[in-house]
This record gives sequence, C-alpha cells and structure tokens, in this order.
Amino acid sequence: MTIEESTVFGTVTTAPLDLAAHEAAVADRRAGAVVSFQGVVRDHDHGRAVLSLEYEGHPSAAAVLREVAAEIAAEPDVYAVAVSHRVGPLAIGDAALVAAVSTAHRAAAFAACARLVDEVKARLPIWKRQVFADGTEEWVNCP
Repeated sequence: MTIEESTVFGTVTTAPLDLAAHEAAVADRRAGAVVSFQGVVRDHDHGRAVLSLEYEGHPSAAAVLREVAAEIAAEPDVYAVAVSHRVGPLAIGDAALVAAVSTAHRAAAFAACARLVDEVKARLPIWKRQVFADGTEEWVNCP
C-alpha cells in the first residue's frame, strides 16, 4: 500500500495493512513522537477458540474513517494522522486496524492515537463475523 504524504489519511481496504507505511505517512520534521497501533486478529475471544473472521463494511465506512481521522488531525497538538481498517476475510495474526499519529511530544501522541482508535471502534460501521472452533459463529457490532 502506498500512502501519499498528507496530514490526514484514512481508508477501508481489502488489502493487507502496512504499519510502516502508516508511520512514514505521518512523518513530520516538527514531530518528536510518532505513536502507532496495530489491531491484529487473535485466536480467541472470551475464552473461545477463533478459527477465522471476516469484516463487512457499510458503504459509508471509508467516509466515516476519514471524518474521524480529520477530527483527530484538527487537534492543535497533532501534525498528521493515518488510519486504515481492513474488510473481507482475515486470518489469525492479520492486522485489522492500523493507525499512526505524529505530534511534538510523546504524551500528546499516545493520547491522540488512543482517541483515534477509540473513535474508530465506536463510530466505524464495520461488523465482524467470528467463526469458532466449536462450529458456531457470531456477528460483533451488528445492529
């Protein structure tokens, strides 16, 4: 994935996510801190073995993701934001969500990245279908 140099980047994609590309996208000469986050598919959920999962997104998901990224980027301490969420089938260990934020100082970068991830999780219209080892499945965040 190639990310154009910009202060705000957000995308929903079926392609594998590249943490280093997100970190490079938020590089800024003024920045003393770049904080990144990678949410990966784990092999369990609440004590149940997970075999696989799939994400489905509403057609508005990319616009919502960009809106959240722009809101965080508009904060006075933030220089740049890059965030992506993957949709489609994912394997255990795949990155589902990748985010990076740059600021002048580490405390602001950690706080901004945490807000970014929390807002994406709260607002993004993406649903997760988990398939468990016992043959059952479950939709998470499904209305």
